[in-house]
Amino acid sequence: MQEIEIEFKNLLTQEEYERLAAHYIKDSSQIKQQVNYYFETDDFELRSKRAALRIREKNGEYIATLKQPVENGLLETHDIVTEQQFNDWLKDDISLPSNIKKQLDEIGVTGDQLSYKGVLQTNRFEEKYDQYIIVLDHSQYNQTEDYELELEAYDYEFGKQLFSELLDKFQIEKRETPNKIARFFASVKN
Repeated sequence: MQEIEIEFKNLLTQEEYERLAAHYIKDSSQIKQQVNYYFETDDFELRSKRAALRIREKNGEYIATLKQPVENGLLETHDIVTEQQFNDWLKDDISLPSNIKKQLDEIGVTGDQLSYKGVLQTNRFEEKYDQYIIVLDHSQYNQTEDYELELEAYDYEFGKQLFSELLDKFQIEKRETPNKIARFFASVKN
């Protein structure tokens, strides 16, 4: 399965996160845990092609996702993997599922080149509206903790305007915000 993701992100201070959480989160049961396991070649070939590969564990399911840039968004290619496949990937025995294999073949990366690089755990609040989704994330990885606001939209211009209005409404400074996988790899000690 493939989809185009149009999202706007902003890193938050803990105080900004708590202010947004007080506004949006009505009950702690709305916060769900998800865990991202990241994979890359030793020479960071995926990153050099602005791509990223993860398996997300959420509600007992494992979904492998390859993210690649497209105009105004990201092309996400998804494959469901079994728990056994997931465990094999963690031991660097990576057998690529069909959709992701096809995309990686196009950029010249094979499963043999990939290895497990680490984990990022997120407590996520997500609320869907007609034209957009609001996401509040509290993530932990490599002795790092951060907070993030995301807005996913179906239209780039609509999403851009709405995100700007949201930041203004809550008096949040716009910050350059790399995606989670970039923040994860920046935190890895070489």
